[in-house]
Amino acid sequence: MALLKDGLAAADPYMDVSGAEAPDFSGAVIISLPQWHKHKAALSGRADPLGIVLASDEKPALIKDDLEHFSVIVLQFPTFRDGRAYSHARLLRDRYGYTGELRATGEILLEQLHYMQRVGFNSFSIDSPNAVRDWEIAGADLSVWYQPASDQRATATLLRHKTVQD
Repeated sequence: MALLKDGLAAADPYMDVSGAEAPDFSGAVIISLPQWHKHKAALSGRADPLGIVLASDEKPALIKDDLEHFSVIVLQFPTFRDGRAYSHARLLRDRYGYTGELRATGEILLEQLHYMQRVGFNSFSIDSPNAVRDWEIAGADLSVWYQPASDQRATATLLRHKTVQD
């Protein structure tokens, strides 16, 4: 898997221990929601970076009061047809004010990268031999957007009105 962050190839500093039965929580780790609930007291005060992975059926409201503890939140796409993580990303950014790394993982299609970015994802764990090239291809597909989103790009309506006023 390749990691893209803000459109660039990046090394992943985190060890994913979310599936481990007896995880080692030392260093930069990504944990599961059940692990967070079970070990919250011990994990809250640690100095190392902490991430959490949410399955598509785990709502962000379950961690909304704990967001300051997470430097990365990983949202899973178990299949490209499951769009719940889009809504979860938008909630995390717009309603709950999460400003850290928001990572998409799972079954991600090239055609979805820009839409994921629009709702707030800024990193992607994708299966690609050349993830940066794929990101550039996806970025060239669309230049005008109709709906407002978390990325604050001007919509077609705003651009049209600006052109008329100029």
